Amino acid sequence: MCGIAGVVGPLADGAGRAWLDVALAAIDHRGPDGHGRFDGPGVALGHTRLAIRDLSEAANQPMRPACGD
Repeated sequence: MCGIAGVVGPLADGAGRAWLDVALAAIDHRGPDGHGRFDGPGVALGHTRLAIRDLSEAANQPMRPACGD
């Protein structure tokens, strides 16, 4: 099973990023096949991936649209 963790708000720009590292390490066993992270103003999100159906690189997350946004 995959895992997800995140921080939204003022803490996401400081101590929340370090907390997210700890949280992702704690759920690493839930998704050992891939990891992703997004850090932006006021938000820090991360996930672990357990590949069950699609083992290709095309299934890696976060998925981005073809236009590059």
